[in-house]
Amino acid sequence: MKSSYNILEAPMLTEKGTALKEADNKVMFKVAKDANKIEIKKAVEEIFKVKVDSVATMNCKGKKKRLGRFEGRRPDWKKAIVTLKKGEKLDFIEGVQK
Repeated sequence: MKSSYNILEAPMLTEKGTALKEADNKVMFKVAKDANKIEIKKAVEEIFKVKVDSVATMNCKGKKKRLGRFEGRRPDWKKAIVTLKKGEKLDFIEGVQK
């Protein structure tokens, strides 16, 4: 069985993610490529102690990069957009409250 900390790799703190958070109470995570929506939902609920309404996932292809005549490729990865239930929020994104 996979650990919750192995499923969620990192939060995605981007401009688009911040806009989603403020408008629709959605949070973006970089997740393991083999994780499914049910595992992602359980991992978020277990780690952050919040209630999750739904999960949307998408596979992102790695870009081709070159350095001079050498060509390489960045790895493929998976992104999850987690919708929290009404009244729920994640504290690590809110920042320090004064």
